[in-house]
Amino acid sequence: MITINGEAKINLTLDILGKRPDGYHEVSMVMQSVSLYDTLQLERIPEGIELSIDVPWLKADDKNLAYRAAALLLAHSRVQGGVRIHLTKRIPMAAGLAGGSADAAAVLRGVNALYELGLSVDELCELAGRLGSDIPFCVRGGTMLATGRGEVLRRLPPVPAFWVVLAKPPISVSTAWAYQHYDAEGAERHPDNDAMCRALAAGSREELAPLLCNVLESVTIKQYPVIAAYKEQMMQQGALASMMSGSGPTVFGLLETREAAERLAAALREKTDADVFVCHTTQEDYV
Repeated sequence: MITINGEAKINLTLDILGKRPDGYHEVSMVMQSVSLYDTLQLERIPEGIELSIDVPWLKADDKNLAYRAAALLLAHSRVQGGVRIHLTKRIPMAAGLAGGSADAAAVLRGVNALYELGLSVDELCELAGRLGSDIPFCVRGGTMLATGRGEVLRRLPPVPAFWVVLAKPPISVSTAWAYQHYDAEGAERHPDNDAMCRALAAGSREELAPLLCNVLESVTIKQYPVIAAYKEQMMQQGALASMMSGSGPTVFGLLETREAAERLAAALREKTDADVFVCHTTQEDYV
């Protein structure tokens, strides 16, 4: 049996550059792994795919990304055998945190190890891109500039270590809905990804914080003003920066210390009905 974690992501920036001929949107965004994760246990079985999830209402069938990832890799590698997967969910769903993508990426890495297939990270990312735009990032993790439809990745210098408070209001947002309703004219500002890359290279929290920008806030906040309220509360409670992740509705705040993060989380739990999580950015030299 193999146990593997799938980490959530936040967007430090998210820009939409236009509609592509294939129907997807051209994006440019800086993505960052955080230490909130789902756990997957995988074991060999003679044939087929068996998926169980600790969330009873979440379907564990061939429409689930974790199931589809296993099916794709087993077929691609012509494996003589199957896999049993048990998924323990911690990352909230339809939250802008790539929970389903994280699970699929973990399955690709896990099945590769379980059957000693020897596929490289590049090969796993190519398969991941067939399943979803965020999954290649979740295979690699860390700090990345994502372009194309999100599957073209460039490793960036690690983000300065932050504690991260996540607050998900009791609503769900469809990524497809957010992108369909995006209007470039409605976005008050667009990210400066070049400046973000320079701030990362400098390792400067102070330079990075004001550069956070997500054009999809112009869509989702209009429909759900509570997101703006969460951002304001986070800044009032001492966050260095606060923004919506992905298509939302989760809002995150960046803080320098665990103590500050715990204070902010406690205030949000008291004053809002959000699901609140404390985690940190993930990188090899995190202290």
